[in-house]
Amino acid sequence: MQLKLERPLVFFDLETTGTSITRDRIVEISCIKVYPDGHDEEFTSRVNPGIPIPPASTAVHHITDEDVKDMPKFAELAPKIREIFTDADIAGFNSNKFDVPLLIEEFGRVGMNFKVSLHKFVDVQNIFHKMEQRTLVAAYKFYCGKELEGAHSAMADTRATYEVLMSQLDRYDNLENDVQKLAEFSGSGRGVDLACRIVLNDNDVPVFNFGKHKGKPVKDVFRNERSFYSWIMQGDFPKNTKDVLTVIYNEVYPPKPKL
Repeated sequence: MQLKLERPLVFFDLETTGTSITRDRIVEISCIKVYPDGHDEEFTSRVNPGIPIPPASTAVHHITDEDVKDMPKFAELAPKIREIFTDADIAGFNSNKFDVPLLIEEFGRVGMNFKVSLHKFVDVQNIFHKMEQRTLVAAYKFYCGKELEGAHSAMADTRATYEVLMSQLDRYDNLENDVQKLAEFSGSGRGVDLACRIVLNDNDVPVFNFGKHKGKPVKDVFRNERSFYSWIMQGDFPKNTKDVLTVIYNEVYPPKPKL
């Protein structure tokens, strides 16, 4: 089966120094850009994160400080990576909650803006969890009938994610071969930001999905406790979440026009 694409779809995976979207850094990135005619182009690179790689992370992806000491830093790779994602939709495994938000953080650190609104996002893990609820290794064995060799290397995981999605399309008649439909199915559904810290309630009103204000409309909270916005902006929240909340905050307190 060939994916039905109106524009390229980039499958990608990150290996990182840890699991914090705001504090950790990329140590390896791999992409497979699939074009509407079916051909694909691969890109992979180790990245010098500029911070030590904890032993616990090395135990997962087997990348050490020595491995990346002479590799380019993200700032050097950013133009190439942005070019790969330009005019393309995005797919990954747990990418909506981790890889995409972390990539946004990395772009932000080097002064590049990643506009979420320009892309559709297909999270193969969400499709998998809704259908079978297992890990990528199990997904690869279940759907593709093969053992995943080199698991937790970025390219092996990226290629496996691509193959799993193709097998999912073959297996499920109710799963449409259309990126828009796949994005809708694999998305959080009601999430306003990628991390789902803000969701839509039954009336399609953005509400907080965490903390003391969980379930409360964002605008009401900002009106009654304006300092809560400042606390979030200074806190350990993904840039995408902050950007979404800033748009809502500016609707409540419009910025003064520049003279």
